[in-house]
Amino acid sequence: MLAALGLSPDHESVYSVLAGRAQADLAELTVALQFPVAVIEDALCRLTACGLVKSTPDGVFAAAPPAVALGAMISERRAELRNAELALVNLAEEHRKAMAGRTISELIEVVTGVEAIRHRFAQVQHAARRQVRTFVTTPFVAVPPGANPVESQMVAQGVRYRVVIDQPALSSPGMVAETMESLRQGVEIRVTESLPIKLMLADDELALVPLTVAAGEEPGAVLLHRSGLLTAMDALFETVWGHAHPLDLAGLGEPAADVLTALDRNILALLLAGLTDQAVATQLDLSLRTLQRRLRHLMDLAGVQTRMQLGWHAARHDWT
Repeated sequence: MLAALGLSPDHESVYSVLAGRAQADLAELTVALQFPVAVIEDALCRLTACGLVKSTPDGVFAAAPPAVALGAMISERRAELRNAELALVNLAEEHRKAMAGRTISELIEVVTGVEAIRHRFAQVQHAARRQVRTFVTTPFVAVPPGANPVESQMVAQGVRYRVVIDQPALSSPGMVAETMESLRQGVEIRVTESLPIKLMLADDELALVPLTVAAGEEPGAVLLHRSGLLTAMDALFETVWGHAHPLDLAGLGEPAADVLTALDRNILALLLAGLTDQAVATQLDLSLRTLQRRLRHLMDLAGVQTRMQLGWHAARHDWT
């Protein structure tokens, strides 16, 4: 009961013993409670400071009525809360004025040049404390696949990574291997048919949006600080994430139920992610005819006649 006043259970025990008798001295409290003398002395000091215990010059203590003792303290706390509320209102108004006075250049920073974009790309990730969210789409200008060592560092530090990659990007050379490595490290990845922009969000504080440029032009990006535009980017990511297909390649190296080979699992995972037969064959270094022959074999194993049925069977029997 007295924890709200910052008092410990030991303090409360001392008060309870005193409340049950008219008065007691230090020796009597020590016998009654079997506490070390130092603990009882500390409790008496704290309880006296709170007004819950009264003492006489000869070292006798008595419990004070809590309504009397705490009434003044509660009134004082209420006054402090009212003052804090007034201060909060004033601070909020000052913050509003400060934000209103910020220029667009303070909220939006334009970054140009490959090296500058790479630098900001790493900085935004290092600024995250909870999560990093990204859209990955082609073309790869400043940060190609395999060129982001910060990701593994931040994941190891407990930062959550959520990535949406579109099918053209996943079909790019080396992208499947990069995606598999990220999944093994704990990155959450989903696939969608296409993405409108490249994007990287650090918590809800920063966003880096690479700009589309014509051939031969210097690449650029926009760094957004907390603003209405950043909120829009946040909402866009969550909407796309909610509709994207989860990608799970963590177990690709293990056969499923002694039926599937690692190659079979690769084929199914990439097809379910939406890649075309040709794109899957290219990624896995197969001929188109070999890929289609493996698919026919998988359909026979599943006892189905169509690819749609194969996809349903694969999901139901944990083939991916």
